[in-house]
Amino acid sequence: MRFLGLKPLLPRGLYGRAALILIVPVVAIQLVVSVVFIQRHFEGVTRQMTGNILIEVGYLLDEVNGAPTLAAAQAQAAALTGPLEMQVLLPAPPAAGDRRTWIDLSGREMIRTLRTGMAPVTGVDLLAQPDAVNVTIATDWGPMRVTFDRKRVSASNPHQLLVLMLFTSFLMTLIAYQFLRNQLRPITRLAAAAEAFGKGRSVPYRPRGALEVRAAGLSFLEMRARIERQIEQRTLMLSGVSHDLRTPLTRLKLGLAMLEGVDDVADLQRDVEDMERLLDGFLAFARGDAMEAAEPVDPFDLVARIVENAQRAGQPVRLTRGQGDGVATLRPQAVTRAVENLIGNAVRYGSRVEVQVTQTERQLRITVEDNGPGIPAERRDEAVRPFIRLDAARDPNRGGGVGLGLSIAADVARSHGGQLRLGESDSLGGLRADLVLAR
Repeated sequence: MRFLGLKPLLPRGLYGRAALILIVPVVAIQLVVSVVFIQRHFEGVTRQMTGNILIEVGYLLDEVNGAPTLAAAQAQAAALTGPLEMQVLLPAPPAAGDRRTWIDLSGREMIRTLRTGMAPVTGVDLLAQPDAVNVTIATDWGPMRVTFDRKRVSASNPHQLLVLMLFTSFLMTLIAYQFLRNQLRPITRLAAAAEAFGKGRSVPYRPRGALEVRAAGLSFLEMRARIERQIEQRTLMLSGVSHDLRTPLTRLKLGLAMLEGVDDVADLQRDVEDMERLLDGFLAFARGDAMEAAEPVDPFDLVARIVENAQRAGQPVRLTRGQGDGVATLRPQAVTRAVENLIGNAVRYGSRVEVQVTQTERQLRITVEDNGPGIPAERRDEAVRPFIRLDAARDPNRGGGVGLGLSIAADVARSHGGQLRLGESDSLGGLRADLVLAR
């Protein structure tokens, strides 16, 4: 069910949906109660009070019709004016029909009751005097107009009950919303802690709220602790592996350096250097700077230093500032490694590289573009997989890597709650890599 096309208009936040769940039943109950109240109060009470007036008007009509002359009828009507609290005009102008406002619900019921209970009634006027009722009745001596106070046939102060009902409902809605807010606050805190952990930040969190919410919070804390222990153990293990492997590599490099006059020494040295480069790339990918703490950083200054180092190394890199400025919470070493890999990949296959930093309220985007051959759209997902080298990267003349540059950049983006997007550069025609990070 699509709620008859109202789904885009519904609130998306937890507080908004909870408030909607709370307010809709209250409003529905208010409408039902209001309809029942109007039907019972404005119709039933008005009908009963009008019936009492009918008895008095009927008595007045009998006395007027029983008088022998018009003068006697006028005298009898004048005598009853005080006791009945009515004003009588005899004879009176003919009635022009019933007159009332369209919103006067009690007036409609009153006119219906008067005409049903007394046939001689020829017209009821509720507009001539705001607080009075003018009833024209046919008598033996001509039309007679009877005027009496409107309060005698209408419920007094009916709006007070409606105002009290609305005020009470509004007050109870506020109280219920406060209780509901106390129950929803732990859920929002849990969501904020999970979102921060997804961006590589560990914020303090203490389970609160209902039993189910506490259970979910404790499960999240246990999961976060297990992941952190696993990352720490992996980093320590890789550090030990790095130390154990670098020692024999160093001995091999030293032994090869001492050999003179032996054929293929240069080839063996290149093999050792390739092994060391492969080891460094693997450790950089597996470690991923996971233990680095996030801190507020000016992204433009960070990327500017990276580009400056690349320019000092003779690489054709140019930096431009996009929209937005300010600081973002990042792991600077991880972001530095990711941007360096993107620039190195662009320089390897292109002769011109442009870097741009753009910031919005919710995200940071670092764009690296080149004029190289680019990557076909159908192979871009394959290019970011670990240890995957495309055909162009296998060209030894280009100094291909180990297939981890884009993978490390993608891993850094995911650890910051973002992603690495590959596309085609509109300005340079080569590859466009967008490192999108959540601020």
